[in-house]
Amino acid sequence: MILNKNEIVLLLGTNLGDRLAFLDEAKRLISMNIGLILKKSKVYESPSWGYESKNNFLNQVLVIEYKSTPFQLLELTQDIERGLGKISNSRIEYSDRPIDIDILFFENQIVKSDHLVIPHQEIQNRKFTLVPLFELLPNFTHPTLNQKISHLLSDCIDTNEPIIIDR
Repeated sequence: MILNKNEIVLLLGTNLGDRLAFLDEAKRLISMNIGLILKKSKVYESPSWGYESKNNFLNQVLVIEYKSTPFQLLELTQDIERGLGKISNSRIEYSDRPIDIDILFFENQIVKSDHLVIPHQEIQNRKFTLVPLFELLPNFTHPTLNQKISHLLSDCIDTNEPIIIDR
C-alpha cells in the first residue's frame, strides 16, 4: 500500500499542561494552515521515550491532504509548535513539551537534508508511533525500510505499550 499523491502522515505528541486541549488545538491549526485531516488515530498514552520524565505523553497519528513541499510543511509544523508554546533547544534532543509534530511520511518520498529527514528516522523504534500508525495504515510499506507497518510493529523491541485514551 502506498499513500496517495498529496497525502502526508504526522504524529502529534504532548506531555505538558492540558494534553487533550493541546492535541485538539494542534488539529484545529493543522486543518486551518496545512490541509484537510483525512484520518486520525485514537489517542494513545505512553511514557516518555529517549529520556526520563514524570509526565506521560499523549500521541495521535494524522493522515492529511497537503499540496506543497516537504520544507514548507516543516515550516508550517514548526510555526504551530511555537504558537502552542514549544521551545526548541538544540542542545537537548528530547524534553517535555506542550506539543510536538513529527513528519512521519510525505507521500512515498524520501527526503534527506540537514534540517529534514523523511521518513522520520525513529519510526521503527517507537511503539507510540507504530501502534497508531498500524491502526490507520497497517499495510503501508515504509519507503526506505521496505517493510509494512504491521511488520515493523511486530519486530519493534520497544517495551512501552501505548494505552488508548477513552475519548
